[in-house]
Amino acid sequence: MVMYSSAQPSVSPSGEILISVALITRNRPDTLERCLQSVRSQSYQPFEIVVSDDSDADYAAQTRAIAQRYDCRYLTGPQRGMQANRNHAHRACRGTHIRTMDDDHEFPPDHNRILEAAVRSDPTSIWVFGEYLEWPTPTSILFPPGEMQPRGYRRFPLDPDDCFAISDGCTVYPRSVVTQHPFIEKLKYAGEAEFGARLKALGYRIRYCPDTYIIHHCLNSGGSPTTDKALLLRSLFFGSYMTYGCYLRNPWKEFECLGYFLGMALRRTMGWSDRANDHHYSQLLNRPFTLQDFWQTWQLARHYRSLFEQGRYSEMV
Repeated sequence: MVMYSSAQPSVSPSGEILISVALITRNRPDTLERCLQSVRSQSYQPFEIVVSDDSDADYAAQTRAIAQRYDCRYLTGPQRGMQANRNHAHRACRGTHIRTMDDDHEFPPDHNRILEAAVRSDPTSIWVFGEYLEWPTPTSILFPPGEMQPRGYRRFPLDPDDCFAISDGCTVYPRSVVTQHPFIEKLKYAGEAEFGARLKALGYRIRYCPDTYIIHHCLNSGGSPTTDKALLLRSLFFGSYMTYGCYLRNPWKEFECLGYFLGMALRRTMGWSDRANDHHYSQLLNRPFTLQDFWQTWQLARHYRSLFEQGRYSEMV
């Protein structure tokens, strides 16, 4: 396998760290305005903010006006899903580093300054951070980014200072990382499910920054692609299979992944349940993940595994 080294520093010719914000949005101008107001209230400002807008025609003019009001560079998005929109925003950024952002985020004081200090301390690494689903209180739960597991859920890494945990909107990359290795666009929502393990396999270091966080208003922002449950389950299967069947090869975990998602598809498609009173199995039967979903996703994953093993990284889009 051809391995890529991330050893070259990503700094400007003058040695500066220049963090571009790549912010994606779709049909949520009010939410976008709250996000940009929070960014612009920070004492430390990013080098630039690029807003890539996948909005329908009814929302695009209002979204453009908001982006311009907050001194952002506005782009019309590609209209091919979330990950295509992220790639579009990344390609337009001009800084040494790219910080991903979603329109339903807000930020605590000194957030940008803390991130800039982390990046300056190690500019060749990828930096990730956690999120709250509300403004934090003593009883609030912080959700750090997790590593993909064989059954599609995530777990906090054993070594947060060198891990494969990625969160789409809570990450700062050296620009060369996401320009050479874009998100996979085929499943529209599969980017973060496999991306961390791919970068880990390519030799990049991913580090968790515990000193700041975002507030993610995902529960009431509306329009999330995660409302398409079949697509979400396909992306989780794709991500877990690529993690353990390709990037970080582990035959036992690969078998666990295939067995779990195949079992889910069989029970959903055939209506099987030998434990009808078991809550777990009844939940599986209600999940819209069929044998056709399993087969199509597995074939897609095998295609991308072949590209990766041949070192054809530019085609993994």
